[in-house]
Amino acid sequence: MPAQVLKVHPDDNVIVALRNLPAQSTIAFEGQSYTLPIGVDAKHKFVTEDLPTGGVVRMYGVTVGKATQPIRRGEPITTFNLKHESDQYGLDKRRPYTYAAPDVTKWQNRTFMGYHRADGRVGTRNYWLVVPLVFCENRNILILKDAFERELGYAQPDTYRDQVRELLSLYQHGDLKAIQSLQPASLNGHATQPAANRPFKNVDGIKFLTHEMGCGGTRQDSAYLCSLLAGMINNPNVAGATVLSLGCQHLQTGMLEEEVRRQNPAFDKPLLLFEQQEGTEFALMAQAVKETFLGLAQINKIERQPAPLSQLCVGLKCGGSDGFSGLSANPAIGHLSDVLGALGGKTVLAEFPELCGAEQDLIDRTADDAKAGKFVSLMQTYSAQAEAAGSGFDMNPSPGNIKDGLITDAIKSAGAAKKGGNAPVADVLDYAEPAVAPGLSLLCTPGNDVEATTGMAGSGTNLILFTTGLGTPTGNPICPVVKISTNTALKNRMPDVIDFDSGPIIDGEQTIPQNGDLLLEWLIQLASGEVTTKAEQLGQDDFIPWKRGVSL
Repeated sequence: MPAQVLKVHPDDNVIVALRNLPAQSTIAFEGQSYTLPIGVDAKHKFVTEDLPTGGVVRMYGVTVGKATQPIRRGEPITTFNLKHESDQYGLDKRRPYTYAAPDVTKWQNRTFMGYHRADGRVGTRNYWLVVPLVFCENRNILILKDAFERELGYAQPDTYRDQVRELLSLYQHGDLKAIQSLQPASLNGHATQPAANRPFKNVDGIKFLTHEMGCGGTRQDSAYLCSLLAGMINNPNVAGATVLSLGCQHLQTGMLEEEVRRQNPAFDKPLLLFEQQEGTEFALMAQAVKETFLGLAQINKIERQPAPLSQLCVGLKCGGSDGFSGLSANPAIGHLSDVLGALGGKTVLAEFPELCGAEQDLIDRTADDAKAGKFVSLMQTYSAQAEAAGSGFDMNPSPGNIKDGLITDAIKSAGAAKKGGNAPVADVLDYAEPAVAPGLSLLCTPGNDVEATTGMAGSGTNLILFTTGLGTPTGNPICPVVKISTNTALKNRMPDVIDFDSGPIIDGEQTIPQNGDLLLEWLIQLASGEVTTKAEQLGQDDFIPWKRGVSL
């Protein structure tokens, strides 16, 4: 019979409900008996001792809150009786850290089929990127998108256009009753993949980005955008790029070229640059179409070849989190992160607002003093900016997070940090800074799903693992985003967006390492192009650069 409750860490004074526990029920756990005066829903927690006002609540072995009123033994913690509280951190509090890497013998000789680049990195996809340097070119980008995708077989199916056509036909025949009685199931459902009669068989897609930056803001905003776009172009999943510029904006083409080569001195990809102010719109677009087409023909010659798992660079992200996130999907990808690191691969843990309360553990795990200091500086600067705007990290949990058991940011963060496993921290990166060190890197991004995934792609990840307890369609234009459910009910409810289920951990059917190993097996297929993510199938190409303002 599956367990009803779980205590995450021996030092915790809360117990997690894995099932709905009715009021007045008695729970026997680890030689203790708890009678619940109030019902406790699954994903929520009840305290193991009477707590006075100001009493500290601990979970995952760290401080996650402080009681705002007395809480009785067996009573659930809520936003009414608990406020955010976290442990102080700093370089002066560093403790010795020991780590035993997992046995990776069975993965040692495994490979995936990837696209080898001249700079030595390997892509899991072979994309051509089309991007504007400034928002003035967004319209031209969208025109190119429509032309290339429709003619070359990359456009999404017209599912909803067909639905509107069917409804229009009924309306034109005066049959409103038929429209009202029409059930969604009788309409055309989602096609899971565009019907592809593609002339460029080795080109996985042409990705068109738009944004609202490049001019009119601060020069720093343009510099950050330049760094991000250079990182996207350098990403191993990108084989070449077309860049449209107006000509007079802050972010100049020369700045982009310089930043691309600063990040990657071995850069050797087609990079096509066009400026509209040099002539007519037609001249710009016609030339861009012709040269982009020739570029596609060039990268179509690249074929997948075997590559070791050490060539994987995997982003670690969560969004739409719930009370099971830190118990199932997050530690499962933490195990995977440790395995990849032991193989010489790279993993990148994002979302600094969701490391609040877990800082000291990460400082302890960062052996290099300078890198540990960089982490402290980035965290403190970000936190201070948020507080100055009246939006501290404690305001991070969303209504959905709270409803499903993440009462404080420290609870959410302690569970979110589990995505980074237990390995030492190899590097600390600012937003979109290239990930180069084997092992685990910490990347300064907001918790915002798309700003974070955009930053990871800009740092060079060739896959992103994204855990979710509530469900989200988030994707990325150049980096496959794997949606991992924390509970099986979500997988069953949203099968069109969830790729992999960690719910069997909660149900007692799999251990965390077993689930993580199954995920890695599936990831090898994904990296090899044998399967695609639901976000790829839906054309969910989300791209939002972080302007470095307060974003949680």
